[in-house]
Amino acid sequence: MGERLDAPREAQAPLLLVTNDDGVYAPGLLALVHALEPLGEVVVLAPEHNWSAAGHTKTMHKPLRVGEVTLPDGTRALAASGSPSDCVALALLGVLERPPQLVLSGINLGANVGHDLTYSGTVAAAMEAVIGGVPGIAISLDTYEPADYTVAARFAAHLAGQVLREAPPQPLLLNVNVPALPEEEIRGVRVTRLGRRIYRDALDVRRDPRGRPYYWIGGEPPSGHAEPGTDIGALAEGYISVTPVRLDLTDHEQIARLESWALGFPLP
Repeated sequence: MGERLDAPREAQAPLLLVTNDDGVYAPGLLALVHALEPLGEVVVLAPEHNWSAAGHTKTMHKPLRVGEVTLPDGTRALAASGSPSDCVALALLGVLERPPQLVLSGINLGANVGHDLTYSGTVAAAMEAVIGGVPGIAISLDTYEPADYTVAARFAAHLAGQVLREAPPQPLLLNVNVPALPEEEIRGVRVTRLGRRIYRDALDVRRDPRGRPYYWIGGEPPSGHAEPGTDIGALAEGYISVTPVRLDLTDHEQIARLESWALGFPLP
């Protein structure tokens, strides 16, 4: 006998996709997975290896492979041969049985603030979600040393729950940075704008055994201007930073200036 049309249907739990750019076995990913479990069904689809600073890389000219792996605590996950943004694209295009309602990327070891967003594989995964019509949250911890991800994971789950409840009409892209401090030392949460990074990159020139030069791009860790209202300033004062990001990169203030230039065609 078929189901009555007026019978209430059990609501399906939301599907949350977790990915990262540190690789599927990174401890920050596992901490995030466990914190999200009360919110719904959590699926991991993350890169096989580290893709830090890969930016918004998209694989178009070679096949991608996806296989099942087991994380250190026994959690089952999917690992892909591609980049973080590839992982999200695969999920949205049909590798999963149903599309996710929310994508969370992280927890990254090291902050992603200011101009870092142009390099970050962590943020690129969240961007790919928004391009596909799904809200994305990127979460990073402000340290490069082995760390406890518990506070960052709990806050990410709290924020994810709010995004799911509010269901904004347009998919949000949120970039979250958490101070590497004990919970009792974190002063609160600030909604911020992107700050200005200062990079101290240096070129290290070396020679191989045949005398040919090769290069490493290195240098000291970046710093930044801790201006009030920015993500860098919030971290410097012990606050969690939540920055709403949009994909419109147009410099609207310069449109009128360029329109005043002699850009007519045909050329003189």
